[in-house]
Amino acid sequence: MTATDRHDVPLGADPAANRHAIERLLADESGGTLHLPAGTFPLDGGIVVGAGWTLAGAQQHDGQVRTWLTSSASDGQPIVQVLGSQVAIQDIGFRPPPASPGEHGGDRGTAITVGSYLYPAETEWIEDIQLRRVRVERPGTRAANCIALVGAVRHLTLADVSIVGGCTGIAVHWGAVGDSVSSISGPSYHPHHIDIQDLVVSDAFEGFYLSSVHDVSVQRARLSDVEIGFRLLPGDNTDRFHVGDDNVIGQRIRVSDAQVSWNGPLYAIRIAGWGRSEVDRSVRVLEYRDVVVTDCTLVPLPVIGAKEPLRSRTPVVVEQASGVLLDNIRVDLRGEA
Repeated sequence: MTATDRHDVPLGADPAANRHAIERLLADESGGTLHLPAGTFPLDGGIVVGAGWTLAGAQQHDGQVRTWLTSSASDGQPIVQVLGSQVAIQDIGFRPPPASPGEHGGDRGTAITVGSYLYPAETEWIEDIQLRRVRVERPGTRAANCIALVGAVRHLTLADVSIVGGCTGIAVHWGAVGDSVSSISGPSYHPHHIDIQDLVVSDAFEGFYLSSVHDVSVQRARLSDVEIGFRLLPGDNTDRFHVGDDNVIGQRIRVSDAQVSWNGPLYAIRIAGWGRSEVDRSVRVLEYRDVVVTDCTLVPLPVIGAKEPLRSRTPVVVEQASGVLLDNIRVDLRGEA
């Protein structure tokens, strides 16, 4: 990196001026590093990060984030949307505004979205992305996800990320060409070679989910006071729009060393192989292969508002997913006391 690659961004109390200052620098297609100062800085809308850029906050002291971005956008735009390869976001905290993007709006209203859910035409893969030492806070609202990795995304590392509140902490979801979820024409894009390490999620609806992916690893997840710990899902269209003969979707997925304390009425872990298409309502089953969930401790907490034990409550639910190995799954009932 040369001296001209580094840009110290002047930020202050004006949301529009802050967004413009960042966007002016990001308009340079040569890339580089934007260094954001310590403090809390409002934006009046989301920003889009193209290829070759690093967004870096002030260096952390004792693990505490010192640079925070907030947004007042009401259109559901992520605070940061990554649409280019070789991008890093590090040492930044995010406080997204309240958002209600709806059932199929998992990439909207987030702190960070990498990729897109729906594409107007075939697209290129976004790759070589790093999210490190990021914190997201949205307590009191569970209508929007916090971080979404969606569609044509591959070779991504997410490490040392902590999340408080929101719907799903980390949503990893397939994407496709189409105008809407009910009019997908394909091809579809399935995130892969995703490495998630040292994830901490608390007071959220769900820790994370993986929907119609392959070659994904989640290690050392700490999920506390969540209604659901995590899910492995085929996606509502499974792999029907995937192009190619490699047949890799649903393969080589590993979740290890997860600790989940959940307060929901249903389950801590759900692994499902069946999905119902929004296009024609047909049901298809995705065949999992070389998928392992291992070394997990599940702690059932009292269900909020429940006056008696729920008969339907169970630690793990597996639905038409025979290719998944569950190994060393431990249930600690002391949390119910």
